[in-house]
Amino acid sequence: MSDEAVHERLWPNADGTAVPYRVFTDQGVFDREQERIFRGRTWSFLALQAEIPETGDYKSTFIGDTPVVVVRQKDGEPAAWVNRCIHRGAKVCRHNRGKVRNFTCVYHQWQYGLDGKLLGVPFRKGLKGMSGMPDDFDMKDHRLPPLRVESYGGLIFGTFSSDVESLSDYLGPEMRPWIDRVFHKPVKFIGTLRQRMKSNWKLYFENVKDPYHGHLLHLFHNSFNIGRPNMDVESALDQRHGMHSAIVAVKTEKSKDTSIYQENTVSTFQDDATLQDMEVVRMREEFELPVTNQIQSIFPSLVVQQIHNSLAARQIVPTGPGEFELVFHLFGYEDDDDELRDMRLLQANLIGPAGYISMEDGEATELVQAAVSPTGTDASSMMLMGHGAPEGHRSLITEELLRAFWRGYRDIMED
Repeated sequence: MSDEAVHERLWPNADGTAVPYRVFTDQGVFDREQERIFRGRTWSFLALQAEIPETGDYKSTFIGDTPVVVVRQKDGEPAAWVNRCIHRGAKVCRHNRGKVRNFTCVYHQWQYGLDGKLLGVPFRKGLKGMSGMPDDFDMKDHRLPPLRVESYGGLIFGTFSSDVESLSDYLGPEMRPWIDRVFHKPVKFIGTLRQRMKSNWKLYFENVKDPYHGHLLHLFHNSFNIGRPNMDVESALDQRHGMHSAIVAVKTEKSKDTSIYQENTVSTFQDDATLQDMEVVRMREEFELPVTNQIQSIFPSLVVQQIHNSLAARQIVPTGPGEFELVFHLFGYEDDDDELRDMRLLQANLIGPAGYISMEDGEATELVQAAVSPTGTDASSMMLMGHGAPEGHRSLITEELLRAFWRGYRDIMED
C-alpha cells in the first residue's frame, strides 16, 4: 500500500474530527514524537524562575524522554544541558533539585561547571609516566550538550533547535496576554505534586483543551459552581498552528441556574453536595477579571493553571506510549499575605493525584488508554461537537480546540 493510502486510512479526515487510536499506542509514533516534537522546533517548559533563584540552584527535569538540568549561572541567567556525561553516558546530576558550585559525575569523577563545560578529568595526564588522555585532548572542546534557553514572565523554556523562532514569537500574540495575566508580578515557588498516569501524554493534552468534559465529568466543578456550561467563556487559539490554547471561565449570576443539569440529565451535579470546610472553594478576588478557571496549554509540555486562587504550572513528561508523568509546580506571589498563602495551599487539594478535580482527569485518560490499546490501526475517535459553529470561542460545548491541536500535530509529525 502506498504512503498516501496509509495516510488516508490512518487520518480519515483532514479537519481533525477523527484521530487514529494508533497515535496513543504505537512505539514508533512515540519515537518519532521525540525526534520531531521534543527534540524538534518547539520550546519546552523547564522550570519556574522562582525555583532556581540563586547562583548554583538547579533542577533536574526532562524534555520528552531526554534528561536535562536547568541551573542558575553566575551571571544570573539560567542555563540547561543534557544530563548525560560525555565520557560514558552516566547521569551526572542524580537529585531533583539542590545548590552546587559545580557538577561531578560519580562514575569517573568528570567535573563540569554550571554552564556544562568540562572542568576536570582525573588522571588526564596519566600517572607516573603512564599515559592518560591523548595529547591533543582539550577540555575546552568538550561539554555537556547545551540547550538554547529563553524566559518569558516567570517561566523558563528550553529547546534543542537552533532555528526555531524566539520564545516570545513561539508563544504568539494570542497566548502571551494570558501568561501575562497570571505572571503579572514576581512569583514564589511553593512546591510540587507528581502524578503518574498510565495513558498517552496526548490524551492529557486533549483533556486540557476539552471544555466539553468539564461540566460532565467533574462533580466538584458542577456542584460548587467552579465550572459550569452557562458561565461566561472565552477561548483563545494560536492562529499559526493551533497547538497552544486557553480556556477561561468567569462566574456570573446566570451560572447559579442549575436547571440545565436536570434538562440534560447530568448525573455529576449534586445540589445537596456539601463540605465540612468550605474554605477550599472560597475565592478571593485578586485579578481584574474574576476568572474561576484559566487553563492554558503551551505545546508540547506546559499547562498554566488558575483555579480560584490555586496557581500552578503543570509539566507533561512522557515516559512511553502508554505512560506519562504530570508535575504540578505550585506557586503564589512574593507579596502574598499569610491568609492568601494558606488559601493557595488548601486549594492545592483541587489538583494532583488525589485532587477533587484532577483525579477524575487521570482516571478518564486511563480509561481511554485501556480501551484503545487492543484496537486495530483503523479505529479512530470522533470529535464533532461544535464543528463549524461560529460562536465556538464563547462556548464550553465544543471540541474545536482539540481539532486544531490534531491538525497541528499531524503537520509536525508528517512534515
